[in-house]
Amino acid sequence: MYQNILLPFDGSDEAAAALHHAAEVAHWADATIRVLFVADTTRDSVTVVETQVVDALVEEGEDVVEEAEKTLHTLGADYDSDIVQGNPAPAIVEYADRHDHDLIVMLTHARTGVSRFLLGSVTETVVRLSSVPVLTARMQPDEQLVFPYENVLVPTDGSPGATHAAEYGLSLAAALEATVHVLSVVDDASLGPDVRSTRSGQESERAATDAVEDVVAESESHGVTNVVRHVEHGTPSEQILDAVESNDIDTVVMGTTGKRGTDRLLLGSVAETTVRSAPVPVITVGRGE
Repeated sequence: MYQNILLPFDGSDEAAAALHHAAEVAHWADATIRVLFVADTTRDSVTVVETQVVDALVEEGEDVVEEAEKTLHTLGADYDSDIVQGNPAPAIVEYADRHDHDLIVMLTHARTGVSRFLLGSVTETVVRLSSVPVLTARMQPDEQLVFPYENVLVPTDGSPGATHAAEYGLSLAAALEATVHVLSVVDDASLGPDVRSTRSGQESERAATDAVEDVVAESESHGVTNVVRHVEHGTPSEQILDAVESNDIDTVVMGTTGKRGTDRLLLGSVAETTVRSAPVPVITVGRGE
């Protein structure tokens, strides 16, 4: 499933948790982890001075990368590392493409010191731009990353982006022998109070059910044997989070784009809300992957 995993890393305690999770995935997939430190040369405090400050950022990166390598060595993972300079989010996306990585692992929170590339806004930019799947993790004090995943949630609205992500989720679940929970949400708030609402509601319900059934039908060809159907009403992002809590979900696999009509389940803002809020890893899959 994976051969080359890219891990942007800043040495924070939260990033260390992502490092351990990436090592577990790499062990399972027999993959190599590349630890990447991005020296952010776009910040005002850096660009107004000369090269010695940039050099200091690179030196810090060398220390951070060395610590990560020590941990990965202890964990028995295959690894290498690199340090680059530039604008963090585009640098990460371009690096993953250029070096043929098939997964990026990032946090949604990290420290606010010299290296800031793991802060939420940068992570979300990577999620939006990347043609490589991005595994994001929100590390709170009471949260743990669990692997292998036993329950995989696949939200869908039937759009091409959602279908593409669902196929990826099915492949991952098949490789892990995991149960797939397929979810489609009828966004009642988008239907409106007028006389067309009843008909629109029925059409939305049917579209949501069809979207779920399409993924269920596809699951057999991927070798997935355990599939659970979910058609819910409410706000898409809230229903995704409810499904995570109610079904012991270990990871969510979703697309970054979706329908622009009444069913907006996978529209960018919903994907980003899930990335920021889900207590489990979220794997986002862009259409370009």
